[in-house]
Amino acid sequence: MCGRYASSRRPEDLAGIFEIEKWEPEEALEADYNVAPTKEVYAVLDRPLKDAEDKRPVRQLRRLKWGLVPSWAKTPEGGARMINARAETVHEKPSYRRAFAARRCILPADGYYEWVTGAAERDLEVEGKKKRPRKQPYFVLPADGSVFAMAGLYEFWRDRTLPDEHPLAWWVTCSVITTEAETAPLAIAPENGPSSLADIHPRMPLMLTPDRWDAWLDPARTAAEELRPLLEPPPTGLMRAFPVSTAVSNVRNNGPELLTELEAPEEGTLF
Repeated sequence: MCGRYASSRRPEDLAGIFEIEKWEPEEALEADYNVAPTKEVYAVLDRPLKDAEDKRPVRQLRRLKWGLVPSWAKTPEGGARMINARAETVHEKPSYRRAFAARRCILPADGYYEWVTGAAERDLEVEGKKKRPRKQPYFVLPADGSVFAMAGLYEFWRDRTLPDEHPLAWWVTCSVITTEAETAPLAIAPENGPSSLADIHPRMPLMLTPDRWDAWLDPARTAAEELRPLLEPPPTGLMRAFPVSTAVSNVRNNGPELLTELEAPEEGTLF
């Protein structure tokens, strides 16, 4: 599952990391330490430039809305629910299979947030008592501090209620692909905390290592049998996780302090 992440790198830095050929400085996004569904996010994609004579794919840094709206949808209302696509079924689900074949992207992040339910609250849930469980957020990121390149899909949706020249006539939306969380030990684990990503949550965003970036973004690759091997999880032992303030649970909170590593969880955890 991926429902929140952090994205603070400047477009200039992302352009260097991903060998971007085209991006618009005037479209730069502010650093966002609490990216939530329906927000605009950066996406790396290979696509011919609009109205260009040269139809070769150009690597671009684009702003997309997080929450995929299929091209055939009558309204965009379901986009906020389609923030994740499962790696195991993305090639066959009607909402994602066309994008999987032709419109793949990378969503660059610093890392992502995931929540662990406190032990006492988990017991209350099991007993069926009416109490909303408290949860301790963890921040998960590459142990070496490199960019967290999440596999993603993007799609175009036309708002037929607006004329062609209207700036909002076309929506470009995206979704994060998720996979089963690693059960192997974290490269750096919190003391008295989860020892693996699976201890935090059973799902995780699919991270693409640099050796897969070009193949994943290549729009000429359209066959499912050629693409599905790219959905294999990355090597284990690349990630770390640490507890952060529960302030991140409120989407209105946003700032670098959300990434401050806590010495211990604020809420009691399972560990």
